[in-house]
Amino acid sequence: MKVCTDATVFGAMAPVRAGDRVLDLGTGTGLLALMMAQLGAVSVSAVEIDAAAAKEAARNFALSPWGDRLRLILGDMRDHDTVSNRSFELVICNPPFFADQSLSEDPQRRRARHADESFLADLVQVVDRSMSEQGLFYVLLPRERIPGLVHLAAGEQLYPLCRTDIRGYEHQSPKLAAVTFARTSGPMIERCLTVYDAPRQYSRTAAAYLGDFLLRFAEA
Repeated sequence: MKVCTDATVFGAMAPVRAGDRVLDLGTGTGLLALMMAQLGAVSVSAVEIDAAAAKEAARNFALSPWGDRLRLILGDMRDHDTVSNRSFELVICNPPFFADQSLSEDPQRRRARHADESFLADLVQVVDRSMSEQGLFYVLLPRERIPGLVHLAAGEQLYPLCRTDIRGYEHQSPKLAAVTFARTSGPMIERCLTVYDAPRQYSRTAAAYLGDFLLRFAEA
């Protein structure tokens, strides 16, 4: 799957702190792992089940300035030998989005794009055993799937801390939401981010997040 604006905005907003140890579940080409390293993570363990995607991520890591902080793990996140009991201050995931839509005939594309409730249940369990006591879980999903994830997460005593709905333009309804979970419950911060003011013109808020990541801003 190619890099998209939503994933880039999601990564740029990540609640990562300098010195954090980060676990990226389903790294794909390594976009989020690279962004976490650029934002100051001391180490990033990036898990990917697809061999072709993992190979591409490994190449991207090697070509980056943060290669010594990035570790690629080829395997299934549900396997305890793949993701062991560690203390990660941030677990991040941009999982497959679609549950009920028609499936692609390409098995790689199908695995990258589709996930059912059992996948989300497995994801929550992996997060629970991997995240530190004071850690955070940060995930991007379609808005209609957030209630189901919140319910599953509550079963592992993980509670939503902040939710950012993401929409393309101001006149559009948000389709995605980035949600941060913690082990302690409390009032949830809710906000909405508009990505574009006009075609190819980022909103001021989006530009503030993306300024350190996109070449278009470096060339401005």
